[in-house]
Amino acid sequence: MSVSTSISNKGILIQYDYCTGCHACEVACKKELDLPKGEFGIKVMEYGPAKTRNDRWDNFFLPAITDHCNLCQNRLDAGKLPACVHNCQAKVMEYGDVEELAKKMTYIKKCVLFSPGDKE
Repeated sequence: MSVSTSISNKGILIQYDYCTGCHACEVACKKELDLPKGEFGIKVMEYGPAKTRNDRWDNFFLPAITDHCNLCQNRLDAGKLPACVHNCQAKVMEYGDVEELAKKMTYIKKCVLFSPGDKE
């Protein structure tokens, strides 16, 4: 008998300040969810290059999680991490309890927290 892991209080914290833009998360997710061309569970977007107020240049990548994401429910049920987290080459993604991940956000410069909640 298979017990389904509840994802209602789970999420993914992404420290995008260190994302290299390799797209490994994007490819792993697309393969895991078997999404058709043009659809993504996570999409790496690029910001910049843009000049900052102090005449420096800013450029970073932001993995954006879409509505297709179910945190890889099948992988979670098998005791594995979501495909994007497992395959992140820069190790900037962390899966866990939303409350614990939110606490970490107070000392991380550039980060986002994604939680799908209960989907119907």
